[in-house]
Amino acid sequence: MAHGALLTDGHRAKPVTQTVRAAVTSIREDLDAALERDPATSSRLEMALASPGLHAIWVHRFAHVMWRRGGRWRLPARLVSQAARTATGVEIHPGARIGKRFFIDHGMGVVIGETAEVGDDVMLYHGVTLGGRSMRRVKRHPTVGDRVTIGAGARILGPVTIGDDALVGANAVVVKDVPAGAIATGVPARIRYPDPGQDRYDAMFRDPAIWI
Repeated sequence: MAHGALLTDGHRAKPVTQTVRAAVTSIREDLDAALERDPATSSRLEMALASPGLHAIWVHRFAHVMWRRGGRWRLPARLVSQAARTATGVEIHPGARIGKRFFIDHGMGVVIGETAEVGDDVMLYHGVTLGGRSMRRVKRHPTVGDRVTIGAGARILGPVTIGDDALVGANAVVVKDVPAGAIATGVPARIRYPDPGQDRYDAMFRDPAIWI
């Protein structure tokens, strides 16, 4: 592709050196964010080699670039994403938009659909589904804000919005919007808020429904 060429969705391609530099920065941010969230790992090297969640998101970012180019690039993008699924147990459609410092702990069984949008500093545990409730070619998957944590086995279905700093409990089934800063637990999920002045992570750890 020529320097400064336009991608099919109208975005101008970045010079190769700029793209490589941005990729290296992104990988470092991912590693540091993962280390902050995983007390079982103590080094960047160990995290880079032994985290299927990171491997899945790194492959996804490559596949997403191909997907955005459209046309003949879309089939290779799907094949790359399926190879990552086989290797990591994490299925992320190449069309999904995922922000910075995203981390999947353990990884196995996570599914993220084509029109899902995920903000920055989001953490998912294993078995999470960001799925759809429509067969139409429309926005049919969730939009997840910044600094959201989603517990193991949670299912968030349809074009719902999960607000910034929200917490979604393990095994919760979410089919309606979750406001910013709220805690959603149960089937179907019910909304509550941390006590005034309570740290959001203290609130999360004190509620066993987040983890079971």
